[in-house]
Amino acid sequence: MYAVPGMYSSCGIYPSDIALHPDAASKENGMGTHLPSTEFDGTAVDDQREADAEAVLGEPAAQMVQLLGPDGKLGTDPVFSDYADKLTPEDLRGLYADMAAIRRFDVEATALQRQGQLALWPPLTGQEAAQIGSGRASQPQDYIFPTYREHGVALTRNVDLAELLRQFRGVSNGGWNPKDTNFHLYTLVLAAQTLHAVGYAMGIQRDQKLAAASDAAGKQPDAAVIAYFGDGASSEGDVHESMVFASSYKAPVVFFCQNNHWAISVPTNVQSRVPLSNRAKGYGFPGIRVDGNDVIAVHAVTEWALEHARQGKGPVLIEAFTYRVGAHTTADDPTKYRQSSEEDAWRAKDPLARLEKYLRAEGLADDAYFAKVKADGDELAAYVRRTAHDLEDPDIRQAFANVYKEAHPLVAEELAWFEEYSAGFAGGEEYAGQVEEAGH
Repeated sequence: MYAVPGMYSSCGIYPSDIALHPDAASKENGMGTHLPSTEFDGTAVDDQREADAEAVLGEPAAQMVQLLGPDGKLGTDPVFSDYADKLTPEDLRGLYADMAAIRRFDVEATALQRQGQLALWPPLTGQEAAQIGSGRASQPQDYIFPTYREHGVALTRNVDLAELLRQFRGVSNGGWNPKDTNFHLYTLVLAAQTLHAVGYAMGIQRDQKLAAASDAAGKQPDAAVIAYFGDGASSEGDVHESMVFASSYKAPVVFFCQNNHWAISVPTNVQSRVPLSNRAKGYGFPGIRVDGNDVIAVHAVTEWALEHARQGKGPVLIEAFTYRVGAHTTADDPTKYRQSSEEDAWRAKDPLARLEKYLRAEGLADDAYFAKVKADGDELAAYVRRTAHDLEDPDIRQAFANVYKEAHPLVAEELAWFEEYSAGFAGGEEYAGQVEEAGH
């Protein structure tokens, strides 16, 4: 058996298990050992990439960045405190209001699913700080690629939250126009959006180079991309390929991994034996682990990472260390695979509670403020409920009409078969008659 580069990690095989090539073995027995080397061995290029990645942040295994602890006390950090200090009292109150609003929305959406108004719902409770902090750190020209749980990021990008429900009710393939907010449609295929994000970032990179070369007036501000994914998706090959391309081309993209500890029923310690942020070192760009329940730290780290990307310094990986307090989706039962004591331990690190403690201790918010936040959340929930009940089921014929721009005989044949099939059910004759009257 010969050594094949890269097979150790994918197959669980270690160097000691693999026989050397006969030529190498003979050299070891009396002629000296000479094993294959990579083209980068001994070059300054590889060393410099590693040095650049660690120049600001230190070793990837460094402690998690945390500014606001569970006790509501604000600490310091040699790099990120400067970013946190830029947050005004109004900014801090806004971060709390956003987290409270999206939690109330999440509760309402879950209730709507339980009552049969939605087919499925992926809750976000526990991850509010990771989403609101990172979303608020972005700028309007930045483009966001979410998974299917970034409801909080959607809020920060001014997406109508009621529109999020359309996809989960099954009345739309999307629900909103990404061009309006630079917030892409939800991606349910694990990690697929990371490839899209890097491609989009490379497009931005080239547009900016063309604009600079033409010295065009009214130059647009530099932009970056954020690609969200979870700890489970980090095991997908798409993530690896995305990071390879992003690093090779120094694409202006921030990989934002919400490590909520559970890939449905698989714990993170099975997904990875090292902190996920450490993986960035293998690609030659910075990796940062941040307390995902500390909205101030998340905001600071994301702001730094986006600046890094916009300035042409390449990608950054952020691992937001957080926890999915509820189920993976409303079709999941977490009591089957984890202890309630684990959930209780994480509830003590609640992102809203710690920021409320800080706001009260610093005299930045009072009972009247928190009462208004609650009332605003209830108003949002009522609006979402009304909108969900008013959503109309789409005409099934539109699905056939959207396949091709022009009429196609094969699609017409399939529609005719569907009409005939539907007519075989109670009430189907009436539906078929409606189709015929419509000219189909």
